[in-house]
Amino acid sequence: MPPARPSSAFSPRRRQLLLGTSASLALGACSHAVTPGPLRPPGLRLIGEATLPHRLRFRETTVGGLSGLDYDPAQDLWVAVSDDPRGARFYTLRLPLSAERLGTPELLDVTRLAAPPQPDAEAIRWRPGAGTLLWSTEGDVRHGTAPSLHESARDGRLLRSFTLPPHFAVDPAGRRGPRHNLGLEGLALTSDGGQAWVAMENALLQDGPEPTVGQPGGPCRFTLFDLASGRALGQRAYIPEPIPQAPRVPGVFADNGVSEVLMLDAGRMLVLERAYAVGMGNTLRLFRVDLASGDDTLAVDTLVPGRFRPLAKTLVADLSAWLGSGLSRLDNTESLAWGPVLPATADRPAQRTLVLLSDDNFNPGQVTQFVAFALTEPL
Repeated sequence: MPPARPSSAFSPRRRQLLLGTSASLALGACSHAVTPGPLRPPGLRLIGEATLPHRLRFRETTVGGLSGLDYDPAQDLWVAVSDDPRGARFYTLRLPLSAERLGTPELLDVTRLAAPPQPDAEAIRWRPGAGTLLWSTEGDVRHGTAPSLHESARDGRLLRSFTLPPHFAVDPAGRRGPRHNLGLEGLALTSDGGQAWVAMENALLQDGPEPTVGQPGGPCRFTLFDLASGRALGQRAYIPEPIPQAPRVPGVFADNGVSEVLMLDAGRMLVLERAYAVGMGNTLRLFRVDLASGDDTLAVDTLVPGRFRPLAKTLVADLSAWLGSGLSRLDNTESLAWGPVLPATADRPAQRTLVLLSDDNFNPGQVTQFVAFALTEPL
């Protein structure tokens, strides 16, 4: 991930914002992102938000950098993975959630993940049938470590690492492959639990540029893996939007990219795009994509504009629409997960819940924020 929006704790690129002259602007305005005409769909009802104290100590760890979240309905437990490069780990917690309220998260346990060097864990998914956890990392491109996808036991033992397509390899010359901190950011299990999609935050170097204020970015590759064999089955290309607002001071940092993906049903996916501009703060937009709408790019080494068909996308919601009416701020949100189903009542059918979680980057100017929505109609 890029320097101005520190998504992995203590990354050198990330420190540029915190230590640079623009830091005071960024920290002072991170909760005031405004997008003209924000979309608040009728299908989403904000339940509430909850936060954890900054640098909370729990069982000899500092809670922070929470970059992935998932829910185990059988045990009514949540798992949240930390991207702290000093030690890959996930937390087990309870999240009191009703139709009217999101309560204070309750940490229950922390589990160390056996991992390759420089893991930078960014997403986690619980496999109900197998009782295991899938998790993805951005690696450390500057030190030659490529993004990766792993499966671990509930006790943190590494069970296997998946073989990624060759275009994800790190190029020592820096001409192709993943950009540093812009690797595998999103992870989604298919409805039947037999496959998993992993999503890049931004384009590979050979595929196109990062987004700018006026131009969309190059295509992010979304790759589908078969969980039984571990093989990559297919791939789609997703075009991230232009950066929605310019930074307050011309020429300083701004970015946009994919921060999480989540299956909506068997053929459609939700994609969370998170943008940041120094002095303006974060913008969070939720898109829906039809996975049958794009070409398979798995065998394509370089994605040239006009030679492939990207995924068709539709804006579902702009979270700035809830600012000041139940949502206190927008932050560095990197997680998207389905929560428990709210039981039906005399005046309301059963409703699915959707929970988002932000990564505070161990930065006192940011927050670990849980936000819960109820789906009142299909998205």
